[in-house]
Amino acid sequence: MTELKLPHADGRLEFHKLGPPSVFPRKAEPNRVRTVFAAAHVVADPLRLNEPWRVPAVDWDATLAFRRHLWGLGFKIAEAMDTSQRGMGLDWPTAAELIVRVLAEARATPGADLACGAGTDQIGPDQARGLDDLIRAYEAQIEHVEKNGGKIILMASRALCRVAKGPDDYLSVYGRLIRQSRGKVILHWLGEMFDPAFEGYWGCRDFHGAMSTVLSLIREHAGKIDGIKISLLDASKEIEMRRLLPKGVAMYTGDDFNYAELIAGDDKGFSEGLLGIFDPIAPAAAAALSKLEAGDRAGFHAILDPTVALSRRLFEAPTQHYKCGVVFLAWLNGFQSHFRMIGGSESARGILHYADLFRLADRAGLFYEPELAARRMAYLCALNGID
Repeated sequence: MTELKLPHADGRLEFHKLGPPSVFPRKAEPNRVRTVFAAAHVVADPLRLNEPWRVPAVDWDATLAFRRHLWGLGFKIAEAMDTSQRGMGLDWPTAAELIVRVLAEARATPGADLACGAGTDQIGPDQARGLDDLIRAYEAQIEHVEKNGGKIILMASRALCRVAKGPDDYLSVYGRLIRQSRGKVILHWLGEMFDPAFEGYWGCRDFHGAMSTVLSLIREHAGKIDGIKISLLDASKEIEMRRLLPKGVAMYTGDDFNYAELIAGDDKGFSEGLLGIFDPIAPAAAAALSKLEAGDRAGFHAILDPTVALSRRLFEAPTQHYKCGVVFLAWLNGFQSHFRMIGGSESARGILHYADLFRLADRAGLFYEPELAARRMAYLCALNGID
């Protein structure tokens, strides 16, 4: 059994013995009981990261290969979203190229499906002079996605949160965008725990006031709305809103703390999934969903519940740095050859955080090659003075 020395928060170094290789399949059919999107990360190209804080460089081959991995497990992909470092290193020109490349890859991959994030990040939050600037920015990104054959996820906009004077401004902007979109859209409500710039989204700092605004928008345009993804890390709020949605409009959980219970649901309904955590735990999630499809709720929870502790550590505050853990786990599991990120973002978390992610991923049975994972973790520990 492989073991290595890992640090603890109290300063101790302790040997960790790894469990057996993952038993989760590398391929799975799409389940028929839930719609699940995995928000996917991008793989940086370390040999072209000459100015990692300023100029993004993507390893397109590795990035596309990881998407084939997710499709092969039956997931849809939420492309060019926060998990791809959108707005945190991945600029709009690179995101636009990502969208074109992945949509082309999807057309060449049987059964592949995805939706793409459209936002306003080609202009900075402080550059927008008014709502018209933001509408034009959204429209340009929507046009880019749609002309390449993609479906739209209307991303939350930091600039809109700064410029909007109240709920009516959100209703006006979103209403116009929804009406002119070619197909149904998915709305995106990202809470301030993911980024303080989103505090007061929908024109109200109070949850119920904000929910009232977005429900009004959904009811008016229900025929053009596939669903809404909310990432508030509060299961009770999601369930309350889920029960108020019009028939035919889905609730996509973005709650990386409580996804197991929300996807399992109760006698009054359930949430679909659109989650960043599905990127690193895709094989376990696919296996759990197959249990749910077979009516084995206990089996579903037995597989998925152990991943929740990992997700809570990965998404801990400051939550916007969760992408570090996503890429870290992809590296440990052999999906990429290095642990470098666009913008040098891997430095946003410390060795104690990564050591805990390693332990929790092992306990959840996520490592296909424990020896590879241990060897790479040992490299990282050595870089932090642990040998």
